[in-house]
Amino acid sequence: MSAVAIRAERVGDEPAIHHLTAAAFRDVEHSDGSEPAIVDRLRELGHLALSLVAEDGQGAIIGHAAYSPVTIDGKDEAWFGLGPISVAPEHQRRGIGSALIERGTAELREKGARGIVLLGDPAYYSRFGFEHDPRLSYPGPPPEYFQRLVLAGETPAGTVCYSPAFG
Repeated sequence: MSAVAIRAERVGDEPAIHHLTAAAFRDVEHSDGSEPAIVDRLRELGHLALSLVAEDGQGAIIGHAAYSPVTIDGKDEAWFGLGPISVAPEHQRRGIGSALIERGTAELREKGARGIVLLGDPAYYSRFGFEHDPRLSYPGPPPEYFQRLVLAGETPAGTVCYSPAFG
């Protein structure tokens, strides 16, 4: 990865993030096309706890990662959901997604987060320490695709609920 900078989302980035997210998920098999609207709704609801962008050397936004609070059995346990995470198709497989995940994980750890959950490919996300834990559930998808990364303390047990922005 060369000449890519990771920074927090700024006012004015919204259209570029929306376009990028749509492009990144356009041809993804398990996508229903709702990802750009999810990011927009997270922002509107004030549920974007952390929103990171990756910029190329010319300042174009080529990656984005959204982190939002989740509840576990209805309680705030200082856990967050990662996603959607997007990289422009022409920039994929260059380490940009990895850089966004690593930076987001570090920032959430610094802010006192206890863990992160996500729905995604176990083969990819395991490299960052994410793993399926049967103590945490998320109804619907195959259980092995719902994974967690503990940042501090023990893993709570229960059903995870994302922001209403996810519909």
